Amino acid sequence: MNTGRLADGRHVTVIDLAQPVHPGIPHSPNHPGYRHALLRRHGDAVRVDGTSGASDIITLGTHTATHMDALAHISHDGLLHGGAVAADEQTGGVFRHHGVDTIEPVVAPGFLIDLPRLFGVDRLKPGQRVTAADLEAAASDVTEGSAVLVRTGWAQLWESPTDFLSHDSGVPGPDEGACQWLAARQPHVVGSDTTAFEWIPAGEGHARLPGHRVLLVEGGIPIMEMLDLEELAATGPRAFTVVAAPLRLVGATASPLRPLAIVEGT
Repeated sequence: MNTGRLADGRHVTVIDLAQPVHPGIPHSPNHPGYRHALLRRHGDAVRVDGTSGASDIITLGTHTATHMDALAHISHDGLLHGGAVAADEQTGGVFRHHGVDTIEPVVAPGFLIDLPRLFGVDRLKPGQRVTAADLEAAASDVTEGSAVLVRTGWAQLWESPTDFLSHDSGVPGPDEGACQWLAARQPHVVGSDTTAFEWIPAGEGHARLPGHRVLLVEGGIPIMEMLDLEELAATGPRAFTVVAAPLRLVGATASPLRPLAIVEGT
């Protein structure tokens, strides 16, 4: 959490919604993890003025750590959002349309759907199914064009990859009907603190992801995943703005992300 001041003098609190990234973080078995190495260390080459530089290299999947899914990420019956033929769009190894580079930077009013707060728990149970009725009870005032963030409390498990991925026990999240409830409200973007946004039943892994179909293919709504919503939830039900800008990776299906919540006041 950091404080700052806008150009008009108003004070704001800035809350980081991204998870820290290091080689031990959880990642979906469908995507490569994160690797980091120093290529040049201080002292390897010393300049004539006595200074030296260090530089490094990273490798990671575009769906690793906190990231945003582009509309190109999911097809249904061979079609992307708007009826584009996926096989044609990916010719040449990049997507001609619906890549993450086509997503403009997000500046949108934020809505936090705090499910642990609704149920009176620290975090939801593994494999807990969240319904449209649950979302309605937690946030009936979601408006068009907003950034809707769904908190399950799963971010608390970030440093325990096996528990975070929870293949055997499942992962909590919105079911298909709940995702339809969200899509009907036409948010600008949605996000959650879990690996795949939606409900994953015990033992199924990513065998079925109907919420991705509903949101990306049918709704044209990008998805942010693996957010850290704990600090934001601790501020209570206050108005905030979400700022998020994916990297301009031409034709890619996702991008690493460092989204922020801007809360007026300190």
